[in-house]
Amino acid sequence: MIDVILPVLNERAAIAWVLPRMPPGYRPIVVDNGSTDGSPHAAEALGAWVVSEPRRGFGAACYAGLSAASAPVVCFMDCDASLDPIDLPTVAHPVVHGAADLVLGARQPTDGALAVHSRVANRYLAWRVNRYVGARISDLGPMRAASRVPLLELGITDRRSGWPLEMVLRAGRAGWRVSEVPVPYRRRMGRSKVTGTVPGTVRAIIDMQAQLGRARAAARAASRQEEP
Repeated sequence: MIDVILPVLNERAAIAWVLPRMPPGYRPIVVDNGSTDGSPHAAEALGAWVVSEPRRGFGAACYAGLSAASAPVVCFMDCDASLDPIDLPTVAHPVVHGAADLVLGARQPTDGALAVHSRVANRYLAWRVNRYVGARISDLGPMRAASRVPLLELGITDRRSGWPLEMVLRAGRAGWRVSEVPVPYRRRMGRSKVTGTVPGTVRAIIDMQAQLGRARAAARAASRQEEP
């Protein structure tokens, strides 16, 4: 069994598409982050385990799901129908078989699925990750897989939009084998809670800049220690 953590905030329509496509052996853990559209009830009706996380924030929802999970390997993915659960085994396979410690699904967007500014931002973030921790990635994809206990032990502290970036940065600094596999990426259902609003975009920029600043400081400190 592999646990799949699905942060949810008003995703009732997408839940009806996502959950029935979950592969055998993958248990969905829907983490409701304060929905008002009946999302948790829709998820329960489709057999998902629903966890409530009233504290708003993508990272808070992800952490609540990770804390609730019990499988040795966990996956994360957005529950907005932009990603297809049938691709989860491709992402999880290297972790399950010991070939990687953290695997990201590098998004291959269909036309219009990922805005130009989002593509540019992700390329920039991936470049910074490569520079600071040496993890060779091209996209901070939201579909990802890792072993549960080591992931908890990384001590990720961000509870907002910086969670996905902090995970990769901490994994890289810890010497994890970080890799990626391509996954299709479709137009999401509904509006993004991050890039779809001005406040969400501002929060994401602040959170990620904070993570990059810490990573830059850690990289400089490590470089000074290596100097003769």
